[in-house]
Amino acid sequence: MNSRTLILTAAIGSLALAGCKSSAPDDLPPVGGDTPVMDAGPATTNTGAGPQVGTQDHFVAAVNGQNVIYFDTDRYNIDSQDAAALQTQAQYMMQYTNLNATIEGHTDERGTREYNLALGERRANSAKNYLVSLGVPAGRLRTVSYGKEAPVALGSNAQAWAQNRRAVTVILN
Repeated sequence: MNSRTLILTAAIGSLALAGCKSSAPDDLPPVGGDTPVMDAGPATTNTGAGPQVGTQDHFVAAVNGQNVIYFDTDRYNIDSQDAAALQTQAQYMMQYTNLNATIEGHTDERGTREYNLALGERRANSAKNYLVSLGVPAGRLRTVSYGKEAPVALGSNAQAWAQNRRAVTVILN
């Protein structure tokens, strides 16, 4: 290659590089509006941490541990504290309409087996009827009575008996 061709090649290369000089264009594209937006997909509320929707743990966390209501001796009426807990449960059930639940009725150890099964059933039905009155479809709730057969607290004292006189809502799905 002679020197003339070499100089001519270097000059063309310099001109080509000079043409690639970047400078801001006079007219910029508009901000927003005409710019295509990428679809981020549906919003999700589950961050991956914590219990999954439809589990008992999620229900207990969502109702702040108010999945259990307590009763006085030989009683099955819903008091104001129970009503507040059941309202929280009803809100959860109305939010997650695909979930079903069982309400378990329990009693303390005193009384005959038959009496305690009947009282546990009345407690479970009392909680169920209150939830239904708040708008939860009855078909999504079932009841079961354990009577005194499934105590949460062992012992024959007032404290243990108070913990065992209860209705517990358990998510099935």
